[in-house]
Amino acid sequence: MALDEWEALSLDAACPLADFRDRFAIPRREDEELVYLCGNSLGLMPKDAKTAIEEELADWQTLAVEAHFSGPRPWWQAQEFVREDLALLAGARASEVAAMNSLTVNLHLLLLSFYRPTRERPAILIEKRAFPSDRYAVVSQIRLHGFEPAEALIEVEPDEPAGTFSPEHLLAEIARHGDRLALILLPGVQYLTGEVFPIAEIARLARQIGCFFGLDLAHAIGNIPLSLHEDGVDFAVWCSYKYLNAGPGAIAGLFVHERHHGQILPSLWGWWGHRPKDRFAMPQEFIPARGADAWALSNPPVLALAPLRASLAIFREAGIERLRAKSLALTGRLQAELAERFADSIEVITPRAPARRGAQLSLRVQSGREEGRRLFALLSARGIVCDWREPDVIRLSLAPLYNRYMDALRVLLALEDWRKAH
Repeated sequence: MALDEWEALSLDAACPLADFRDRFAIPRREDEELVYLCGNSLGLMPKDAKTAIEEELADWQTLAVEAHFSGPRPWWQAQEFVREDLALLAGARASEVAAMNSLTVNLHLLLLSFYRPTRERPAILIEKRAFPSDRYAVVSQIRLHGFEPAEALIEVEPDEPAGTFSPEHLLAEIARHGDRLALILLPGVQYLTGEVFPIAEIARLARQIGCFFGLDLAHAIGNIPLSLHEDGVDFAVWCSYKYLNAGPGAIAGLFVHERHHGQILPSLWGWWGHRPKDRFAMPQEFIPARGADAWALSNPPVLALAPLRASLAIFREAGIERLRAKSLALTGRLQAELAERFADSIEVITPRAPARRGAQLSLRVQSGREEGRRLFALLSARGIVCDWREPDVIRLSLAPLYNRYMDALRVLLALEDWRKAH
């Protein structure tokens, strides 16, 4: 039976996570809430974020420099107030994660440690349509090491018609190039298609062929359950302004597996990466902190950590497994409705298999880019906030913390009107 208003309202009322929507500021146009399906680009603001920032401002106002070592959350320990929750979402041990910098800065820092090319094994393997910033970082690192992308960059082409990668194809391509690989760098969730990559299988294969494996988790953390430690991933980086709802340009994060802790790895040093016990003694000799903190350069940005702390508290309460179950139910129902109602006009390029998709559905209008742009404009006019990715993809993200079946229904009703008009 097609989703209608009665069923959508009933499903939303029965959802055990429904109350979490009230913890977020939902954008409005005039007197109506917008349908916000852009959490894969910028997550909504947790209402507690404002309070969290104001608390830090109050400490600055009343304690000034003394707030580094006094008050309810001493600033020099600011990292510790997000570490456990980040580790929970990453499937990691607390010592393996840290919040710092931005995603691409962290990627460069970790590439300096884990990309160690030789003449026999100079190559980095990425996907053909990697997010541009990742490709820029990889190409620049290859050149910094005296190689050229023509010889040291391997870009795997997708094998499925929608532009996605079957796990068998991806693993076969990695194995085919195995004796040349110094590093594999892939996303946890592909930004354009919303496809989930087989992280555990890739990590296992990377160990077999003797190369490092790193992840860009920008679209994965807070979206799907992760088990970075158990899977044996060497390193990972992420931003926090998408599903983690930490605000525009939010502080990013990184993971380094504990088997690399304490090793003598090539790295850049900064004073906050020095071991905590004598950091403030200002020693001239650098002694790295234990764990992911060794890659820190500067003291943590306290105001930037505050909204992340507020958001992570919500994740802790909701639980990533429950969020994943709701995400699969929402995307599964919308995907099924699209297939049933619009198979002749809209292609969903995100994989149907639940294990292969996150909270995002990516659509392509079959009649071409121009009509796709018209549909995108119509959705916007109807108060549906989604995004367009060149050349011809509309991305809809059903973030389970605040999206509902009623949001999916409003999309379907707008699509019905678009079809009638065209």
